[in-house]
Amino acid sequence: MAKTWKQKLDSGRPAHVEILAKPFGGAPEGARMLVATPRLVDQYIRDIPPGEHRDIPRMRADLAAAHGADIACPLSTSIFARIAAEAALEDAAAGAPPAGVTPFWRLIDEDSKIAGKLSCGPGYIRAQRARESAGDVSKP
Repeated sequence: MAKTWKQKLDSGRPAHVEILAKPFGGAPEGARMLVATPRLVDQYIRDIPPGEHRDIPRMRADLAAAHGADIACPLSTSIFARIAAEAALEDAAAGAPPAGVTPFWRLIDEDSKIAGKLSCGPGYIRAQRARESAGDVSKP
């Protein structure tokens, strides 16, 4: 049986920093690269204040700086952002209160490739951003 998104959110290895043996993701050989976790990305998203939007490159830079790395892995952080978003949608579908749902629309832009892959589609992100802009945070 396939894992749920919530199970994926809690799986994986601990966050760690690797020294790159060759250039990767725009970083040179020898750079320190953070390989985050889905939970670490989820917590980053939860810490974005209502009405504020960030993007994945900024998240990567923030996480790398917080962990003493030069960069955060561009591949895994994007995958983990999707995992956090899909797990949030599972939470919302299960009736979690708005404060218990990770506000992924504050990180994932409606025009991004990730938004197109989400089970909710880009329209959900657009609607959530409009709700927050209007001051309504009553629904995830």
